Amino acid sequence: MKDRAKLTTEKRNRKTKDIDKYSTIGIVDIINSQDMLVAPAVAKERKRIAAAVDVIVKRFKQGGRLFYVGAGTSGRLGVLDAAECPPTYGVKPALVQGIIAGGRRALVRSVEGAEDITENGAEALIKKHLKPVDIVVGIAACGITPFVWGAMKKAKQLGAAAIFITCAPQAKKYIPADIIINPVVGPEVITGSTRMKAGTATKLVLNTLTTAVMIKIGKVYGNLMVDLKASNFKLRDRSERIIMQLTKLSRPAAGKLLRKADGRVKAAIVMHVRKVNLDKALNILNECDESLRAAIGR
Repeated sequence: MKDRAKLTTEKRNRKTKDIDKYSTIGIVDIINSQDMLVAPAVAKERKRIAAAVDVIVKRFKQGGRLFYVGAGTSGRLGVLDAAECPPTYGVKPALVQGIIAGGRRALVRSVEGAEDITENGAEALIKKHLKPVDIVVGIAACGITPFVWGAMKKAKQLGAAAIFITCAPQAKKYIPADIIINPVVGPEVITGSTRMKAGTATKLVLNTLTTAVMIKIGKVYGNLMVDLKASNFKLRDRSERIIMQLTKLSRPAAGKLLRKADGRVKAAIVMHVRKVNLDKALNILNECDESLRAAIGR
């Protein structure tokens, strides 16, 4: 699809065509009213998001990795989501990775033209040694970014799972993917500025994907991030509070237990409940497929 004028993400928003005539509070109100359209649009994609979660979980359990691929805002959002998984859920950085057209420099400064080379998207995955068990999530608000398409075609060629996130319904039938998540948020407040509603919708989808996946693979107990690693003051404080909530221990006792567990919250809780040392706690968790609920409920 070459005619970008037909894409929803490029159309002019009738409700904001005179936004430059409004007062400051009027501009803020218009932007806010448009932002309110995002969450309902994402909700309409709930079944496809859930299907994507199940695909990712299945492949993670088989040893697969998740790669986000995007350009510009879409690429930055993918890199951000990937970067937040290790400290939040204690996973290895290699499990969820973000790839952005233009490389690291594009994270902080626009690299114009980097998104236009299809071959570079494929090459980026080749450098990651993409395997059939892996998952590639392409992110492109417009749905037709060449860099992302190159990556998706390579994913399909190698047998990896291919998932795509776009806000342009017109591009859906052309996209080479197994699952297409398409929250239609309408034209942007500023024509073509997809860092706005499309970016917000993308962030919501990515949040839901990785959060749901981490819940399904045992990184969460209730609504507590029990697999975090206490690597700084904030995370040590949170770790101790989680242990206190689940064991009813005092703060000093929780801190002592956390140190015995080498900063591993989930293991510390198993150690306390099952009255075992760290090695035994880790073995129990392994036997329970890393589920804390199963490990302390047996």
